[in-house]
Amino acid sequence: MKITFNVECTPDEARSFFGLPKVAPMQDRMLKEMEAQFRKSMASMDGEALFKGFLAGTGNPMERWQELFRSALKTGSGAG
Repeated sequence: MKITFNVECTPDEARSFFGLPKVAPMQDRMLKEMEAQFRKSMASMDGEALFKGFLAGTGNPMERWQELFRSALKTGSGAG
């Protein structure tokens, strides 16, 4: 037996029905913080600082690419 229910509701109504928290206030705070960080970086007009601000917490992407290529080369050459 298969039963299908179609419910039309907004995301806010669905969150409320399932007892989930409202995330809009948190999203607004995060966007304001990101905007403040962006403006701070733009004020210094330092492109590197701006770029690093967007990649905060991700480590060094160039080093990751280099490690990926090194491991691929070692594996492909049989040296690994």
